[in-house]
Amino acid sequence: MSEAVHFSLPGGIVPALGRVMARCALVAVLLCLNACAMVEVSRVKHNDYANERRADVIGAARLSDGTVQALNVVALTADSCQREFVGCTDTVAQSPGLTDEQRLSALSELWMGRALDGDHANDRTPMDAATLNAYLESARYAYAYLFYTERPLAARAFDLRQVQVIGFYNYAVQRAVSRFFETLPQLGRQWTRTELAGWTVLRPETDLRLADDARAPAELIPAAGLRFRGLRNVYRRDGFGSDFVAVAPPHAAGNDVAWRDPDYVSMTGALMFDGDTLAEVLATWQVQLVVRDPYRDDTLTIAGRSVPLGANFTAAYGVWLARSGFASQSIRSLLGREGGIQTPRVLLMQPYDPNRLVVVMLHGLASSPEAWINVANEVMGDEELRRNYQVWEVYYPTNAPVAINLANIRKALDATLHHYDPAGTARASRDMTLIGHSMGGVIARLLVSSSGDKLWELIPLRPNLSAARRARFRARLSRYLQFTPMPQVDRAVFLASPHRGTPYAQHRLARWIGNLIRLPVGVLKEMASLTELIKTDGDEGNNAPLLRIPNSIDNLGDTDPFIIASAGLPISPRVHYHTIVGVYKSKGPLQDSSDGVVPYRSAHLDGADSELAIPSWHSVQETPAAILELRRILRLQLETVKQTP
Repeated sequence: MSEAVHFSLPGGIVPALGRVMARCALVAVLLCLNACAMVEVSRVKHNDYANERRADVIGAARLSDGTVQALNVVALTADSCQREFVGCTDTVAQSPGLTDEQRLSALSELWMGRALDGDHANDRTPMDAATLNAYLESARYAYAYLFYTERPLAARAFDLRQVQVIGFYNYAVQRAVSRFFETLPQLGRQWTRTELAGWTVLRPETDLRLADDARAPAELIPAAGLRFRGLRNVYRRDGFGSDFVAVAPPHAAGNDVAWRDPDYVSMTGALMFDGDTLAEVLATWQVQLVVRDPYRDDTLTIAGRSVPLGANFTAAYGVWLARSGFASQSIRSLLGREGGIQTPRVLLMQPYDPNRLVVVMLHGLASSPEAWINVANEVMGDEELRRNYQVWEVYYPTNAPVAINLANIRKALDATLHHYDPAGTARASRDMTLIGHSMGGVIARLLVSSSGDKLWELIPLRPNLSAARRARFRARLSRYLQFTPMPQVDRAVFLASPHRGTPYAQHRLARWIGNLIRLPVGVLKEMASLTELIKTDGDEGNNAPLLRIPNSIDNLGDTDPFIIASAGLPISPRVHYHTIVGVYKSKGPLQDSSDGVVPYRSAHLDGADSELAIPSWHSVQETPAAILELRRILRLQLETVKQTP
């Protein structure tokens, strides 16, 4: 039987072993800690990388990387700044560890976050003083960053941080200006300064022109918050300042003139802070709103530097169309119902500019300025065309026959030109371009044509009518039947225009609609007066002659006497003209085609400088191909004008 072996360690060995094991454990812990502190790398998807770099307090509801890094430098965090905002901003403002660019951009974003936290715009709650102050502080620090740091704007052209700071500034301006606007009605007409949220706000310095010379808009709409359906493109110019739509007050009672200044005007606002140095700007409590018309101004001068002025050239036009009610009003006008228009109006798409050439657009039957939705927007959106042209849209009652609309539109255009340029010497009063669609194209052609005496053959008079009555009758009717080309026009474009009428005017549906049309009251009174004038002494009761006047649909038929007689009238030799025709599902030769309403043979004009056939229904003016052609023609007109001595 074996004997168990027992052994024991000397008393000094156990403590020594324990110390060795403890040291080993400590080394293992240190090794683990060292391993945890090692740098690790992972890949980020390109879209995540871009989103993280661009994220800021406005777009992502969190501070940007640039501001977080600035806070890290001064031992702060986003959470600590949320809890102790005053202490946080004081630390950032005073810490020597940050450059001016880091400090000012971070402060602008911190104050922007503060403003957004207190802004309940979506709840329609009035902005309180603390929130307004936060927006102004954000704008002030952004303004200081942009114009009063060592590096100029151009040196930071590729800096994402500068783009973010411009965004802070522009949004702060948008919200602050909206708050200023709420105060305007309380200030009267003679104010020069007022106190808001601890700031001295100076009276705005502006070059904006509102309809009827109104001193202030009735409504101010931030353009950044608008989205449009029905417009293909929204044309903007990135730059300094916030974009608005300024809405003019309603027209004064009795202001029934042929022309209409725009009721919806593009506007750019910027806040200027008092001071000539960085220290003065950061110490000031005085601010002024600068208001600019972006059609007139491309730049703004701040601290001796010229900077691009931001703009939105579509917003005002889109709001105007959305609120116009043209769709229903044009139908009421066609049918002669209450609520339609009675006489033509010349609607300016921007405040009158004597130095821009004029493009006049005339819509067609049962239509309105909505016919030009994308055409006008594309012209105003093209920078070269926008710098050189202004658009006037003629809105007229399409129940009246062509001859009467022709005379009244000519009268309205003449009155508009005389109102804005009585001497007729402005660039806007010459080298005009007419663009007409459908019936508007027929009218446009007659505006540049000579009638001579040819149209008098349409009015047979009784041989026994006295010479005096004959002379009075001719004098009264001459404004409709005798005309010469508008001298201000030297180019015209006709789109899907039935110059020789259309057989579709005799279609059953067209005849049914024609029977619903009522002529304007003024036309009926005029015809009744003329009927009285051509009575002879023996005419009584039912024996009196009647002047029959066709409505607009009758007038566009290919058998209508006026259309037949006017089709051959000569166009002024000084006018360059172009045609654009639609071809709707045509498989045969072009001359036998149609746009579904107007035959090619009726729309075609010999002698045109150009003709373009586009696969399209009758509304060819809205097609991208037609818009590109119109842009080409307007550029051609610019070149021609430049070469003219």
